[in-house]
Amino acid sequence: MRVLAFDPGFERLGVAVVEKQNGKDVLLHSECVRTAASLPFAQRLSELGVAVEALVEMWQPGAVALENVFFENNAKTAMDVAAVRGMLLYIAAQNGLPSYEFTPLQVKVAVTGYGKSDKAAVSMMVQRLVAIPAKKRLDDELDAIAVGLTCLASTRL
Repeated sequence: MRVLAFDPGFERLGVAVVEKQNGKDVLLHSECVRTAASLPFAQRLSELGVAVEALVEMWQPGAVALENVFFENNAKTAMDVAAVRGMLLYIAAQNGLPSYEFTPLQVKVAVTGYGKSDKAAVSMMVQRLVAIPAKKRLDDELDAIAVGLTCLASTRL
């Protein structure tokens, strides 16, 4: 089963496409979809939606996975990220794709085996679990890969 996974954000949306091939997790694609801070939020959301719809069309996933994010300090950022999450869930539903949501704790446990792992440990383990072509990647992209791996490991797709 192919999973289209996301680390939700409106400045940078982490994206990964993973699947299990012959019992092994394989990364097919990853990137960060970026939007300009100078654009109105509605335009940024629209650009992200168009990009996600194109990814669904291109990769034909069987499921969508995304990270539940928690914000303690910045309510505006939390609301904007919630809007992105809503858009992702809407696109999944419109395409008949089941969606799976994972907390940061679930992702850390699935990838590193320890729920209090830091970002460096998650990044290191992601790079050990799947072959990733050499290029500089942002945390959001690596987090999306981790979410995809969590989905493959914890759901019966």
